[in-house]
Amino acid sequence: MLKVRDLSKSYGGARPREVLRGVSLEVRRGEYVAIVGESGVGKSTLLNLIAGLDPPDRGSIALDGTDLALLDDAGRTLLRRSRIGFVFQAFHLLPHLTVAQNVALPLSLIGMDPAKAQARLADILAAVGLTSAASAYPRELSGGEMQRVAIARALVHRPLLLLADEPTGNLDAETAKQVLALLREQVKRESGAGILVTHSALAAATTDRVLTLTADGLHPAVRG
Repeated sequence: MLKVRDLSKSYGGARPREVLRGVSLEVRRGEYVAIVGESGVGKSTLLNLIAGLDPPDRGSIALDGTDLALLDDAGRTLLRRSRIGFVFQAFHLLPHLTVAQNVALPLSLIGMDPAKAQARLADILAAVGLTSAASAYPRELSGGEMQRVAIARALVHRPLLLLADEPTGNLDAETAKQVLALLREQVKRESGAGILVTHSALAAATTDRVLTLTADGLHPAVRG
């Protein structure tokens, strides 16, 4: 479903710094994959490239047969809205919107029928255990609750691909455990695919496959 071939990316002007070189990855529908590696090796950059937030210098990315290189900015934006869900470590909730409004935002952006959107919203809020908090604002929530809102927002439109960038980095151990279980459950429930970037061995252990990103690309990790 996701095919990444020979991806490379550098940043900088006269003396660019190479962040990724020769990265290839294939993720099948229904598969949940973890990417681990040292800080600064390019894990977040890889997710940004896959999401079409930044163009690669070389290589190709195809999601469900769509080559991102053939899309313009508007096309990539539409692809993200309809087929990709992104969970960030920092939540990125809109403070002036309620939980329900934050979660429903992707449905508004793709123009879903209001009745269908309301039903979809109710389903995902129930799935993440936030039905009773639907009218609350982010400032009224705990860190774990805010992360569950972020997960619900990433999944409400039932994306083909979920990308999670250190989603438990700001959470205590028990809340992190709940969030990780929720991520896996939702990926499997929706028959999509997921990529989890993490420093945590415990988080990586919740996935189907673990890959290590190094300066020479992605390699299968040895599970302990």
